[in-house]
Amino acid sequence: MSNNTHYELIDEVKIKHPKKYQVYILNDDYTSMEFVIEILMNVFYKNHTEAQKIMQEVHKKEKGLCGVYTHEIAETKVMQVGKKAAQNGFPLKALMEEE
Repeated sequence: MSNNTHYELIDEVKIKHPKKYQVYILNDDYTSMEFVIEILMNVFYKNHTEAQKIMQEVHKKEKGLCGVYTHEIAETKVMQVGKKAAQNGFPLKALMEEE
């Protein structure tokens, strides 16, 4: 195989980046603002100021963007929110949307 053939093959390979997913927390009439902040800090690793800002977005716009992740991580975050909410008696939900 000549060097030219080798380089042509390399040029044909396209690198695909994994799809990214936005994870949102959804507003409801029962979950406390304090619990939403706690979720944002413990599941999404936001500092208190960031968590308050996102919580206000959830309250005013019906949903707030918590982060952008690969599919597996986004799916895990959504499940963690649901599990922690249920354990604490709240109906809080999160969802993921392809970017």
